[in-house]
Amino acid sequence: MIQPNTYVTLRGDVFALGDLDVAELEFVDDLKERAETHPDWNDFDNYWTSRIGSFYSARGMDRKEVPKTVVWKIAQDLSGRIGTAAGLVRMPDYRDELEFLIRREFKSRREFCEKTGIKEDMLSHVLARRKHLSIDTLMEALSRIGRTLRIVPLEVTPSQD
Repeated sequence: MIQPNTYVTLRGDVFALGDLDVAELEFVDDLKERAETHPDWNDFDNYWTSRIGSFYSARGMDRKEVPKTVVWKIAQDLSGRIGTAAGLVRMPDYRDELEFLIRREFKSRREFCEKTGIKEDMLSHVLARRKHLSIDTLMEALSRIGRTLRIVPLEVTPSQD
């Protein structure tokens, strides 16, 4: 169940809006309202990327820190929703998560395969979207590296609070 005062991304990440200050909440509301009007994807991205830099710069935040903010992550998610609704990008799936996990935590695909028991050629086919792993195979492989699957709400509309 989605908790009030939270934002859930397309990937299922949950952000507590109660942790934002009043100005950040107003910024998020503005972004959500703008996204709900179904603007052009590029126009939306141009709007939020220029505005967020000014917003946090005025607060003395270093530019390298801005992409770590909840507001940035929500803006990115709203952008992804607009792109998805327009048919310009696809919804992420487990293969995207696997690829991200491999890049972030393993030296190579080979190392990932050695630790999970997935054959390299199968992983190559899966990541190329030619094949799928069965749920049982995926669960067993993930458990070998201390991971599991989770089920998250499927939501494509920009507003979720």
